[in-house]
Amino acid sequence: MNNKIFGYARVSSKEQNEERQIVAFKEYGINERDIYIDKQSGKDFERKQYTTLKNILRENDVLVIKSIDRLGRNYNMIVDEWKDITKNIKADIIVLDMPLLDTTKNKDLLGTFISDLILQILSYVAEQERTFIKQRQKEGIASAKNNGIKFGRPKIEKPHNFDNVINEWKNKKIKSKEAMELLNLKPNTFYSMVKNCKN
Repeated sequence: MNNKIFGYARVSSKEQNEERQIVAFKEYGINERDIYIDKQSGKDFERKQYTTLKNILRENDVLVIKSIDRLGRNYNMIVDEWKDITKNIKADIIVLDMPLLDTTKNKDLLGTFISDLILQILSYVAEQERTFIKQRQKEGIASAKNNGIKFGRPKIEKPHNFDNVINEWKNKKIKSKEAMELLNLKPNTFYSMVKNCKN
């Protein structure tokens, strides 16, 4: 039975394009039906396509990824996952952007040591990059808030006739629908304002 070669692509959101990864796999000679794609965060390995692929990986199969951060973004998880695939399943992994990370070559002790060392360094870098991105986002939001930029839904001002209309509504002189029309409010906003008044 021939060993199979699989490609695994991941992008963080549905808006991002995985085409660059797919092209690299096809150029490497991977059949399109053997390419698995997830469109979700790399914070953990609870991904549908990745789980399916891992379940069909067998000894001496090859898993190809474009770069180490496509596998995941959590340093410890990447290292554990790498070991699980290479040591437990006994499949190989090739990282196209980092030729030294190719477990099909140099299977002696030194080759394995070098491969593991590079993996740990790159995994650490991938996680640090993720931490820096989060930190920059936090700093950007804090800076925007300091400059008066508001986030979230804009606050809706209470209509000038709100109290009168609400009193009539509470006293059952008018129905909810009429009260909303008089105040020009949608149901959710109307009931939210009434609740806030009670509080």
